[in-house]
Amino acid sequence: MKTSILHDPKRSIDSLSALRAACTALPGVDAAAKQQIADREAELTKPAGSLGRLEELTRWLGGWQKRARPQLEQVHILIFAGNHGVVRQGVSPWPQDVTAQMVQNFESGGAAINQLARVADARLRVVPVLGLASTADFTTAPAMTEAAFLEAVQTGYDAVPRACDLLCLGEMGIGNTTAASALAAALFGGTGADWAGRGTGLDAPGVAHKARVIDAALAFHKAEMAATQGAAEAVAEFDPLEIARRLGGYELAALLGATLAARHYGIPVLLDGFVCTAAVAPLARLAAGGLDHTRLSHCSAEAGHARLAEKLGLMPLLDLGLRLGEASGAALAVPLLRAAVSCHNGMATFAQAAVSGRT
Repeated sequence: MKTSILHDPKRSIDSLSALRAACTALPGVDAAAKQQIADREAELTKPAGSLGRLEELTRWLGGWQKRARPQLEQVHILIFAGNHGVVRQGVSPWPQDVTAQMVQNFESGGAAINQLARVADARLRVVPVLGLASTADFTTAPAMTEAAFLEAVQTGYDAVPRACDLLCLGEMGIGNTTAASALAAALFGGTGADWAGRGTGLDAPGVAHKARVIDAALAFHKAEMAATQGAAEAVAEFDPLEIARRLGGYELAALLGATLAARHYGIPVLLDGFVCTAAVAPLARLAAGGLDHTRLSHCSAEAGHARLAEKLGLMPLLDLGLRLGEASGAALAVPLLRAAVSCHNGMATFAQAAVSGRT
């Protein structure tokens, strides 16, 4: 039976402080496996470093899988879906009903990610977090209670299969780019205008309105948290988990939980777009190297994604102008990783091919 840190009696996560402890006690990469991969790379029939980032990706995969010969036999895609109370502020041109309708579309095989998952030879699972209950409108209240936030994190954590060579993460939730923008602003500074983008198709006045809504949320929660941590402190200095609770969403919390589970299980992770990247950013703020087991699949067309990736030190593998979400970019990057693994495991060495080495 699958085990979870959240169900382990030795490490029960029943509070923000317990979750914070789980986010900071993170296992590291297998340095020996990475070295073995590097040693083999040096013997393959090609000039050193000639496969560029493919070589680094192979070392990354093998180091977290703890294998000198990385594999991608079991690739899983998890999409977490959630609803947002801030939609009442008119931050999306789409009604909230679309979240549930798209979940049904995923389950019936009619969405883009269903086609991309087949191409990637990956197993797809969609998880409606907390039954698609809506968060509170975070311009007037914390998005989630502590109990609901922890339940959403647990949902994400428990959704990760132990038998997994690579985990691809994605999301669906009308209004969630507003939450992602608010999270990014709170964690890294700036105003709503610095982070707000088109989302699911806002026009310029809509983006400006979205920015004002984000500013209202930042002002509301800054005042609340300043009473606890000191009025002179910037919002970016507050507890990242409290920021995630107040300004995030259920599917974002689940993404954080899934990324945390993958770290504890030794599973490399492909992150998707802006929302996914913002959702896991608290882990990077809580622990140095907290996202070392992840790679960013692509840079989306959403306004703040490139900036957020730079803040987190994540270099995207692809740049295709995507802004769909639902793990589309992560799925598209899987064949790239398969190519890297195939080259490493299938190429002959100089000795095997009787090819002369460099003099």
